[in-house]
Amino acid sequence: MDVEELARITLDCGYNLHREIGPGLLETVYEILLEEFLIERGLRVERQKIVPIMFRGRPLDEAFRVDLLLEGRLVIELKSTERHAPVHANQLLTYLRLMGLPLGLLMNFGAPSFKEGVKRLANNYYRPLAS
Repeated sequence: MDVEELARITLDCGYNLHREIGPGLLETVYEILLEEFLIERGLRVERQKIVPIMFRGRPLDEAFRVDLLLEGRLVIELKSTERHAPVHANQLLTYLRLMGLPLGLLMNFGAPSFKEGVKRLANNYYRPLAS
């Protein structure tokens, strides 16, 4: 399954979760429930995945954690705030760059509608044109 299909499934699950439970709960609640939705769809999901990095030749074993990592290829960063802050997108872009991954989704379940709370972020990635 390619990263675009992973993103489509994730957006579908996120939309259904937002529709069923609504905005305003703690981020961890959405993280747990979205993980369950994605597992039900047959995806391999790692929650609070510790990501090591090398910095100036020194290994940092617990540099950061990603909220959800799907199939080792798609990072999902979750928030539950009234609106996105620029730092949220910067955070996800840095994760993508350090992990060498092309695509991530920033999903803010605190937004009034799911559409308002989703941002797709790319790291040197261009969506293939439909044929």
